[in-house]
Amino acid sequence: MQDADTGIAAKELDGEGLHIGIVRARFNDAVTRKLEEACLAELAVLGVVAKHIKRVDVPGALEVPLALKVMADSDEFDALVALGCVIRGETLHFEIVAHESARALIDLAVARKLPLGNGILTVETAVAASPAEVKFGQNMTSLTFALSRAIGRTLRPGDEVVVSRLDHEANR
Repeated sequence: MQDADTGIAAKELDGEGLHIGIVRARFNDAVTRKLEEACLAELAVLGVVAKHIKRVDVPGALEVPLALKVMADSDEFDALVALGCVIRGETLHFEIVAHESARALIDLAVARKLPLGNGILTVETAVAASPAEVKFGQNMTSLTFALSRAIGRTLRPGDEVVVSRLDHEANR
């Protein structure tokens, strides 16, 4: 993902008037802080006003979906962003956290018809999650932003949206 071709240039996007909610898991704090920095920097480039960005920290990746649901239920946001980092260990806990958090995020986005960027990294080792290597936050933020704008331009009340599950394994 470091040099992923997202097919989107920031100059094509305009964040004027958008309200964005960000939830960051504190577990693996050095990595998630770097993700948040990249996300906030990208939102600034896109023209989203800082006062229109609300950020919340939660303990870990499993708590992210609930905090995002509270944000979604407020109807204050045009798009939401999930940030976290899950590193594989010696137990099945990794699979549970990675799969359940991803599933909850997809379910929330589809149920609420709200663009939601899944920036929860799932990596094999701590080395793969090195804060110096994190660029995913920027890419994921741009993609979420583009989805928000695309939906906002084309959908009307009563329209339905079909969203496919992103290739979760591509981020490993």
